[in-house]
Amino acid sequence: MEPIRSIPELINDSGAGAAPAVPSGWNRARLTPTLVESYRTVVVEGSWWRKALAFAGPGYLVAVGYMDPGNWATDLAGGARFGYSLLSVILVSNLLAVLLQALAAKLGIATGRDLAQACRDHYSRRVGIALWLIAEIAITACDLAEVIGSAIALNLLFHIPIPIGVGITALDVLVVLYLQNRGYRRLEIVVITLIATIALAFLFELVLAHPDAGAVARGFVPAPAILTDSAMLYIAISILGATVMPHNLYLHSSIVQTRRYEETPSGKHEAVRYAVLDSTVALTLAFFVNAAILVVAGATFHSSGHSGVAEIQDAYKLLTPLLGASGASVVFALALLASGQNSTLTGTLAGQIVMEGFLSIRLRPWLRRLITRGLAIIPAGVIAVLYGESGTAKLLILSQVILSLQLSFAVVPLVQFTSDRAKMGEFANARWLAWLSWAAAGFIAVLNAWLLVLLARPGA
Repeated sequence: MEPIRSIPELINDSGAGAAPAVPSGWNRARLTPTLVESYRTVVVEGSWWRKALAFAGPGYLVAVGYMDPGNWATDLAGGARFGYSLLSVILVSNLLAVLLQALAAKLGIATGRDLAQACRDHYSRRVGIALWLIAEIAITACDLAEVIGSAIALNLLFHIPIPIGVGITALDVLVVLYLQNRGYRRLEIVVITLIATIALAFLFELVLAHPDAGAVARGFVPAPAILTDSAMLYIAISILGATVMPHNLYLHSSIVQTRRYEETPSGKHEAVRYAVLDSTVALTLAFFVNAAILVVAGATFHSSGHSGVAEIQDAYKLLTPLLGASGASVVFALALLASGQNSTLTGTLAGQIVMEGFLSIRLRPWLRRLITRGLAIIPAGVIAVLYGESGTAKLLILSQVILSLQLSFAVVPLVQFTSDRAKMGEFANARWLAWLSWAAAGFIAVLNAWLLVLLARPGA
């Protein structure tokens, strides 16, 4: 086995523009990697399945963002109000996620730079600053969902008032610090364990709900009403924003570089294959979790006439009596708490990557976490005090719509860079993939624009 080398040795050997060099389409040949303490620390060697296991991890950190409290709010609201009709939106959103995360992984592996660094290299400083601010807004909106979700879970499980629960969420910085200090691989194991907890919880709820299989299957067929009904489109857009998150594209393009793959064209091609396999499997699991949340809401609330259930607290109160199983509500709340804490871990990493990549400013993880969490706590606390539970529920869904509106500002540069042969060399998107990627970017932009048109109409 190759001995573990120091970070500077690893950077000089393969991460700072040493042979084989990155394509010449970039302005800066040498870059210091983000998350340098974890850079190329996971050894990849052995048979194909050992390599696949070594690459398993980054995809699950990305998948966390696809099953966070924001997803819960949008899936519950969609299922309770519209039954299974929005399952098609979850499916399309997940397919978009698989495509875009594969592009993000390829960018990181092929060029040795993450999406934030690529934007800083390609665009003017003014444009780079604007993209950084947009990315920070997206991360704050995501963190807002995590704050509210964790506070609601603490309230349901331990009867802690939501305003106090919002303040308690600031302490999760200690968890993040501890796990980062214990090693990157251990952080991944904790995340995967929490994902398994969420998945098992909703498998339990799904079995109890006994959904109509035929109706569920029909829900995966897109309905025209999604585009014409502003209320349905609003939830659909929030599902899109809760599923394909801008910060996950920055995150994935960086954390794939924690693997120590061979810095040769063949080694990079192999790394891309394993990275895409990892993210596709993880996102498929996230798809089943999101679909399960919506199906449980549809089977439990919509079919029983409780279509007005749009808040996690109402779902908690109704699950046990409607499903007829004691403990259903507690399992639901425990999964929510696991979801909120899981998202906290990856949100911290994404914040570091965005700040380091765009601005080349490196803050201590605890300071970065406190800044991000502070920006999220203030609006969540104010809304919780002034408007109570209903206000936090509306803020939760609004945060996902904000995420969706930010998405194009990350997707367009990602597709642009990965389709550019001068920047990607032999790793550039094939023509069919480039067309498909641009079609996905256009679909997201048009859908968001149409939402703004509908919301601007009188009486919307």
